[in-house]
Amino acid sequence: MNYAKNLLILLLISGFAHTANCQIDSTISKNDSNRVQEVIIVKENKGFNKYKIVRNGEKQKANLTSGGMIFDIGFANWIDNTNYTAATNEQYLVTRPGQPQINSNDLKLRTAKSSNVNIWFFMQRLNLVKNYLNLKYGFGIELNNYRLSAPLSFKDSGPNPYIAGSTISHPFILKDSISFKKDKLSTDYITVPVMLNLRTNPDHPNKDVTVSGGVSIGYLYNSRNKQKSSERGKRKNHGDYDLRPFKFSYVGELGFGDFRLYGSYVPKSIFTNELNLMPYTFGIRLNGL
Repeated sequence: MNYAKNLLILLLISGFAHTANCQIDSTISKNDSNRVQEVIIVKENKGFNKYKIVRNGEKQKANLTSGGMIFDIGFANWIDNTNYTAATNEQYLVTRPGQPQINSNDLKLRTAKSSNVNIWFFMQRLNLVKNYLNLKYGFGIELNNYRLSAPLSFKDSGPNPYIAGSTISHPFILKDSISFKKDKLSTDYITVPVMLNLRTNPDHPNKDVTVSGGVSIGYLYNSRNKQKSSERGKRKNHGDYDLRPFKFSYVGELGFGDFRLYGSYVPKSIFTNELNLMPYTFGIRLNGL
């Protein structure tokens, strides 16, 4: 019964294809550029017998597109909303007695030397609506280097070098007594971004304008204060410094053809103490989807 039904459907489709070709043949002009395309009948088994007609030479867009080893290169900075009086009173910020307390100028970054590098081990784009609206997601690592302008040292805990016999039992930032050639806070995260992606011309990727927006969740797996000075040489001090173990970010991407720009913003301080620093990044995405 099923064999007869299948044969009947094939005959009907073949008849339709033959009729269509006859109609095309009857309208062919002397212009050699008018060519008849071959009709291919494809059978799909998905719980029931289904047939569709695909013209030879047409490329069907994949519902899932994957890309590996995508690189971001850009700048990092932060928005500072710290209450410096409270942070100083709680000994999260420590300065030599008689000297000005640490303030927002001390925690300003050297923008040109504060960097963000992301390595996405894979990223995928899942078709939602005719390849115009897609879901993009990935997995990778974020590497942030915040280059400090003032001589600040991050401590997990320990003695206050400016007050004999005084010990601070929680992480704090010390305004140091020497100048550094290099002084930076580095934070490394394992990150999963999820974005909605809008494309204007999926049929012609070279002319396509793409906009993506969403969120990412990052897990802090390494943080350190790296310093270089004439007095102490090179030092790399590891610690958590009251940094939050998880980082929630808003993320976005803008592209034209193969060119991509990216950006991110953390709406909540990356510290759990009185420091209120909210990082943001922007730069160029290489090999992006």
